[in-house]
Amino acid sequence: MAKIITSKEEFKNEISKSNTVVDFYADWCGPCKMLAPVFDEVAKEQTEINFIKVNTDDLKEIANEYGIMSIPTLIKFENGEEKQRHSGFIGKDQLIHFAK
Repeated sequence: MAKIITSKEEFKNEISKSNTVVDFYADWCGPCKMLAPVFDEVAKEQTEINFIKVNTDDLKEIANEYGIMSIPTLIKFENGEEKQRHSGFIGKDQLIHFAK
């Protein structure tokens, strides 16, 4: 299961790891609810990749810093640097490809 981030410091620490995929979401968002089980399933299968989640309502500062305008938004980081971004629902196979 993906780790839920609770602070900016924790977020910065997690994205500094070699390969991290971040799911920016909100509890009230329908497409986010559809993505959640897919994201968790891929996180369990792809153990070499760090999967984390950021609730944009709870951590607005992080969402603003990364210009999150719609949710869900996925961002792939390598060693703290943004490499890819995807907005909207994504299927399992697409998510695996995005994460690698």
